[in-house]
Amino acid sequence: MAAPIQDPRPSPPPRPTRSLRRWAWVAVLLLVLIPIDVSLIHTWRQQRRADHVEGFIQEAALRHGVDSALVKAVVWRESRFHESARGGVGELGLMQVGALAAQEWAEAHRLTSFQHEDLLDPERNTQAGTWYLAKLLRRYAHTDHPETFALADYNAGRVNVRRWLTGPAVTNAAAFLEVMDFPGTRAYVRAVLERRELYRQGRD
Repeated sequence: MAAPIQDPRPSPPPRPTRSLRRWAWVAVLLLVLIPIDVSLIHTWRQQRRADHVEGFIQEAALRHGVDSALVKAVVWRESRFHESARGGVGELGLMQVGALAAQEWAEAHRLTSFQHEDLLDPERNTQAGTWYLAKLLRRYAHTDHPETFALADYNAGRVNVRRWLTGPAVTNAAAFLEVMDFPGTRAYVRAVLERRELYRQGRD
């Protein structure tokens, strides 16, 4: 009797059971939803921090005559509303106030016992940062858009801003942004101004 002919093709893999397919779909959904959940949690936490310091921002803006939406936008860009934020070169707090700006503020208010670490207090930080921002806005009040120049100064410092004040850029914000050779500062200015508009519209 002849031996049965063997099929040389490999046997097809077993089909996944319904249970396995269900768990595969669950895994896919988790991979999609977990990043969304993390993003929502991050947004929620940032909003809680913003709500916590809103009163300090409003008070400082009112006291120094600065648009509160602009102050809040600077806080958002500088620290994402983290009261204990520390910068790479010693900036502190919500508005990342540097040592020199802090000292100017302390001297203007005759705070003889002031220490830079005091700016980890959110109320003092927003007062100092907004006072300094108001000073910069006055410095560039002769331009067609003082906020653009003031924000560039806040971010890059006066020495760099003075390099960019040539020709039409002395008073024209569009020309000023064009000659600016710090892409990071240009992005900073635009981000803060865009965020200010959101806050003015009541959107966070």
